Amino acid sequence: AALCRARQIALASHDDATHAHVAESHQLGSVIAEFPTTFEAAEASRRHGMNVLMGAPNIVRGGSHSGNVAASELAQLGLLDILSSDYYPASLLDAAFRVADDQSNRFTLPQAVKLVTKNPAQALNLQDRGVIGEGKRADLVLAHRKGNHIHIDHVWRQGKRVF
Repeated sequence: AALCRARQIALASHDDATHAHVAESHQLGSVIAEFPTTFEAAEASRRHGMNVLMGAPNIVRGGSHSGNVAASELAQLGLLDILSSDYYPASLLDAAFRVADDQSNRFTLPQAVKLVTKNPAQALNLQDRGVIGEGKRADLVLAHRKGNHIHIDHVWRQGKRVF
């Protein structure tokens, strides 16, 4: 933790379950609560100013594969800040659309896309990415939905089309 602080590297906790776990993670300097396992831990993380990160596969599957709190529940409660690919990278785009489609939460599609773009970039202090703007990396994905599937049309990396 001290090395991360010294090098200004964002520190994340992992699988916090209780307020005590979160308090310890916060004391160590964590700015991201990765996969809190309970509502209590997610809520405590937010109170400590930490970004709550859940796995996109949790959204796509409709819940945790290990019986922990569902990412969709945290979205409904306004406690979801970041989605990560976890063990299934292709889930990111699908999860953003699913979060936006879920009428039980407040997320519009642009807000849901921020869960996989702007919010993680800010949490990691990556100021050159996560948004479209002058002087930014210009990593972009153009996608569309066809039925229940999301299809990627084009990808740009640093402003150059690569797909």
